[in-house]
Amino acid sequence: MSKSPHTTGETQHEQDAQKLADFVLFSQRSCILRLSPELTKGKVSFPQFFLLAYLAEEECLSMSNIAKMMGHSTAAATGMIDKLQELGHLKRYAAASDRRKIMVRITEQGRALVAQMHSNIAADLAQMMARDDAASPMGNARKVISRRAAATRSKSLN
Repeated sequence: MSKSPHTTGETQHEQDAQKLADFVLFSQRSCILRLSPELTKGKVSFPQFFLLAYLAEEECLSMSNIAKMMGHSTAAATGMIDKLQELGHLKRYAAASDRRKIMVRITEQGRALVAQMHSNIAADLAQMMARDDAASPMGNARKVISRRAAATRSKSLN
């Protein structure tokens, strides 16, 4: 459970951080609940999906970089890549500069899955934002973001 925003001695920054952490956990829980059945249909795990989402933003990654980024051994990363390649979401190839180095790139099918999940998350967040409950995690996040934006504008004018 998060600390109360009224804890004695807590700065505004700490209070804001607590409110944003509440929002992140709330939105993550809500979005993941929606993602779960969608990913299950495609037989993709959350770690595999997070890797696909990362690869959708990158040109390509080496197997060793994937293992390091995911906090897995190279063998575990290889198993994850094997499964995603089998499903048609990734392609593996040898690097042009060093044929021993294996590179991984997302396919159009993988990009389509990431785009669909991104769309689902955006729809869920839009629904959360539409609720006008000032005491909700979303309402608190809005207040923090507005306060931060106003402070930034104020600093830029000075």
